[in-house]
Amino acid sequence: MTTKPPARGLEERLKDTRARLENDVDLWVATAGASRGVHLVPLSYLWDGTAILVSTPRDSVTGRNLLADGRVRLGLGPTRDVVIVDGVAEPVDVTELGQETGDAFAAKTGFDPRTLDEPYQYFRIRPRRIQAWREANELAGRGLMRDGVWLG
Repeated sequence: MTTKPPARGLEERLKDTRARLENDVDLWVATAGASRGVHLVPLSYLWDGTAILVSTPRDSVTGRNLLADGRVRLGLGPTRDVVIVDGVAEPVDVTELGQETGDAFAAKTGFDPRTLDEPYQYFRIRPRRIQAWREANELAGRGLMRDGVWLG
């Protein structure tokens, strides 16, 4: 039987979560659509300190779902060190994106949707709720953001 680490306090969990948002490259994106049902895909992202930027083909199920209903759930990390983000996605046109942000996204993710033939849509996801936990002993304190405001 393995020994589980002690539960992290709020400050350590906040630090770990912010580091994951800053340093990870990929996350899981869950969307839903009335006629398309629930959809889950991995996407690369850029975190700017307040929002998560993703890009997906405009005509993909994820793209269509987000354009129809911006509610989204994101998952980062492995199942025993997970960060769950509930947020609202807003479409961002390439012209609104700006050169600097587009370049930062391309550098972080390793691909540049602006150069592809297929039309890609950027989405800026603003977190409304963030939770993080490793083991059952951290479930009680898993809430790190509520109504778009970091706790602590």
